Amino acid sequence: MDKTALTLVIIGALNWGLIGLFNFDLVATLFGGQTSWLSRIVYSLVGIAGLYAISLLFTKDKVTDR
Repeated sequence: MDKTALTLVIIGALNWGLIGLFNFDLVATLFGGQTSWLSRIVYSLVGIAGLYAISLLFTKDKVTDR
């Protein structure tokens, strides 16, 4: 779950970077505009992943024995 959330947060960050630097919304371009239902689902998933990622700030690092 953590890696899925992190992947979605990275997608969101890259999309916002493209919007800020080039005024280009990759999600909207790929999924039919900002108001299409598919784009709205992607935006919602990215937002939920961002909320979930907040919890990762407060978890202790896991140490694995190899």
